[in-house]
Amino acid sequence: MLFNLKKLSLFLALFALVGAASFTITKNPFSKHAIEDNPKIKKLRLSEGFAAEHIYSPSANNQGSWVAMAFDDKGRLITSDQYGKLYRLKIPAIGSSSLTPEVENLKIGTGIGADTMGMGYSQGLLYAFNSLYVMVNNSKNNKSFTRQSGLYRLQDLDGDDRFEKVTFMKPMDGDGEHGPHSIKLSPDGKSLVVISGNHTDVPPMDHYRLPKNWQEDQLFPLIKDPRGHANDRMAPGGWVAQLDPEGKHWELLNAGYRNAFDFDFNEVGDLFVYDADMEWDFGTPWYRPTRVSHSTSGAEFGWRTGNSKWSQTYPDNLPPVINIGQGSPTNLIHLKNAKVPAKYQRTLLAFDWSFGIMHAIHLKPSGSTYTAERTEFLSGLPLPLTDGVVGPDGSIYFMTGGRRLESDLYRVTYVGSESTAPIAVTPINEANALRRSLEKFHTGGANPDAIKTAWPHLKSTDRFIRYAARLALEHQPLAQWQDLALAEKDPVASTQSLISLIRMGKGDKQNEIINALLKINFKALTESQKIDVLRAFELSFLRMGMPTESNKAKIIAYLNPNYPANTAELNKMLSKNLLYLDAPGAIQKTMALMKLKDEPGATDNMLKTATNSSDLIARSTQYGGDIANTLANLPPMQQTYYANVLTMAKKGWTNEDRETYFKWFNDAFKYKGGNSYVGFIDRSRKLALKNVPEDKKAYYDKLSGAELLSSNGNNLVSSAYPKGPGRRWTLQSGTPILEKGLTDRDFEQGKAMFAATTCKGCHTMQGQGGAAGPDLTQIGTRFSPKDLLEAIVDPDKTISDQYAATQFSLKNGTSIVGRLVNEDKLAYYVSQNPYAPEALEKVLKKNVSSTKTSNVSMMFQGLINSLNEEEFKDLMAYLIAGGNPKNPMFKAQVQK
Repeated sequence: MLFNLKKLSLFLALFALVGAASFTITKNPFSKHAIEDNPKIKKLRLSEGFAAEHIYSPSANNQGSWVAMAFDDKGRLITSDQYGKLYRLKIPAIGSSSLTPEVENLKIGTGIGADTMGMGYSQGLLYAFNSLYVMVNNSKNNKSFTRQSGLYRLQDLDGDDRFEKVTFMKPMDGDGEHGPHSIKLSPDGKSLVVISGNHTDVPPMDHYRLPKNWQEDQLFPLIKDPRGHANDRMAPGGWVAQLDPEGKHWELLNAGYRNAFDFDFNEVGDLFVYDADMEWDFGTPWYRPTRVSHSTSGAEFGWRTGNSKWSQTYPDNLPPVINIGQGSPTNLIHLKNAKVPAKYQRTLLAFDWSFGIMHAIHLKPSGSTYTAERTEFLSGLPLPLTDGVVGPDGSIYFMTGGRRLESDLYRVTYVGSESTAPIAVTPINEANALRRSLEKFHTGGANPDAIKTAWPHLKSTDRFIRYAARLALEHQPLAQWQDLALAEKDPVASTQSLISLIRMGKGDKQNEIINALLKINFKALTESQKIDVLRAFELSFLRMGMPTESNKAKIIAYLNPNYPANTAELNKMLSKNLLYLDAPGAIQKTMALMKLKDEPGATDNMLKTATNSSDLIARSTQYGGDIANTLANLPPMQQTYYANVLTMAKKGWTNEDRETYFKWFNDAFKYKGGNSYVGFIDRSRKLALKNVPEDKKAYYDKLSGAELLSSNGNNLVSSAYPKGPGRRWTLQSGTPILEKGLTDRDFEQGKAMFAATTCKGCHTMQGQGGAAGPDLTQIGTRFSPKDLLEAIVDPDKTISDQYAATQFSLKNGTSIVGRLVNEDKLAYYVSQNPYAPEALEKVLKKNVSSTKTSNVSMMFQGLINSLNEEEFKDLMAYLIAGGNPKNPMFKAQVQK
């Protein structure tokens, strides 16, 4: 916690911290709502040349929290409350003297027999084909709004500007924040494209570009999320589909997402999807950052439940264009139709709800796909971004809200001096055209030209072309290419075609497939080609079972001399294949790797992102604490991988190896990770215990840390762990308890809760604790209990100048947020993690274009929400007493 001990304004705090000369104010020329007059605009960080207008606050008008939007054919904006109605707005033109829009409830139905139930709960809206398409995302248990989740079409057939016809086009078995999401018009304007999260079953389709033979396909020992998230959700995860305007023909385009809310097409019609991470996995080797993917025909992106997510290196899925980092994706728009300078016209804007950032993803063609660079287009602290569109006027409209948070509508317009004339659309390159020509074979049945056309491209150096060619095979009759796959001599083409044979075959060709793989000269391959071969072996085991003893020996002889390899990714693949086969020495080789602190070639997915995790801490009081905790004591992710893969090993253990192995688990509990980290380590530990002799189980159970764990294995047992059940503590819920007075309280429990809620990590009490925040020993003499509670539950309300964060806008289009602790002539020194305040980021002044004070506290929200009422009382008594056990509020028997 970082308590607010001074009540100076943010503006004055900025001058106290960094000086007035570094702060710039830009007036919006289109509105009387200048930046310095409107706090909703003032908190925004905008890219150079852009200005913002605050148009409307639906939550201030009891119209809910808006999450979806679309313009109709008359230039009116249609919006949806996440848990309520649709609205229609007439928005004043740019430059109008008043920004107040005309807002109406969007009513449907008129006349006899019309559907008058109403419409809402939408997470996707699109106006096209003289219709409003609405993606309803609604709980099955909602009694106030009974429309089922799925896609609806609203039509105005009599021209009275009211939708009287409602057609339920497709029901969807899914709801909530991982349910049905967005709708967009296809690039040719002839069809619709929809997207859904991984809690939405793939409905029956008329055609599947990704063949409907998906499986979990992961040899790594499965551990489902210990806290139960998505434990019943299997392949293929989230998905994208295309349909005609009437919804008569549905086609699955691609899948394998976690929870992709939105997508868009670039100027040449390529599809991009913005997918979510699983924040509870943070600190584990299977954590996957938020990502933007080039989602080609039949693409698979490898989301699987629990720890079974595929590596982006696997050949049977495709890599992202860019890993962004942690966050909550809610929207993706391409700026091809926006009135923006040329450098933005081939750019995607990716909206992150958690940290309030619009990431500008600048795309650059690379072979048949793209590379990308990321800058920060817009951000705000806080700014829970939900949806956005390019309006008919070329401006960018966006909304904030979601989860019943305060909701606002904004317009962003380019007002700089650069030309906004549309640039010429560059024709697609030869590689892109080739990939598209191969993808045509994904759309129909048997085609006599498919195999001979696709086969030469199985060995393409372009991964996306190889993938398209391989899927072209999978859409053709197996009998026409099975023998070709088994006879292929080129190592790359052989590997790719054999993967397709494993996926599409009847399971009766394992011996032939293994023998074909064994003919490949493994040592002559590149790293990625080796990974492909290892993946082919893995898939053959998964889909066809353990090979014969003869083949098993051959595979071990083929792979074992190559293990360990010189890269971490190869070692991951080799370890799980060899341990599955009980290869001699595989345990010892894996244990040797597990002992390394820095394995050669090891890379952490979290570090290969466009955003730095440390920079996100101060951008969200809701999620920053989890990141701060983990970064202060980051788990060894490569070791965690080996620890889990070794749970497969039943034979070949020495006593010394077992001792070292199970001690590792005990040590692993000392690290911090996402909410599921402890549970994952415990489940892995328990899998390993199944392989020890019965008379040694109790010994290794204790050695591996059993006594550190709660009964469910998801938490560490300590005196500082809340028993709960917790609640969402607010000023309204906590004040009546405090007003009754705090008597007969438990001092030791209050002290324990001071540690459990991480107050101690930032604050000193009676000389003990952290240094990121002020000493709290005298806080009870300076604040009333009510004021003290308010400082805890609403840390953003008043922020001390001494502990305020600053946002440094950099000239490269990014920004850094943290607490300025020092500066010299050349640089600012910024502390971003309150749990590790000594770790400073050096920000060179020559790289800084402007600074502003954050109105988000460095203290995190919800820290006391894990406490039950008795624990809450004890903590508040401990704080009010300044950590003095002799205070009359405490029970006599604990006084010392």
